[in-house]
Amino acid sequence: MIIRIEPESEIPIYIQLTNQIIEGIAKGELKPGESLPSVRTFAADLGVNMHTVNKSYHELEKKGIIEIVPKSGAVIKSHPRVDQNTYDRLYESLKPQIAEGLVLGLTGEELVELVGKIIGEMKKSP
Repeated sequence: MIIRIEPESEIPIYIQLTNQIIEGIAKGELKPGESLPSVRTFAADLGVNMHTVNKSYHELEKKGIIEIVPKSGAVIKSHPRVDQNTYDRLYESLKPQIAEGLVLGLTGEELVELVGKIIGEMKKSP
């Protein structure tokens, strides 16, 4: 999996990293049970501060995507089913994005098509 950090982006680097790891899992490039690189190694590979990678890992842990095991590192969790809390959190995080699309002139059908396109991109990868 290739991580691309855009230092000039308005999106903080830890969020860019978090989002790209989530996308890598969704695409099947990273699998449940696999370990992520150590904070120190990943930071060095990406050319970012260790605290940035650490913040990303803790964000992923908070979302329930990885488990941080002391002295073992970060491991991708398996998710057989989504629970109600996760469903509610995703609902609340998607709601402003959907509202923005509507305000900017997309129709409901166009938003559904856009979500379908994104899902299709995620499922195409290995």
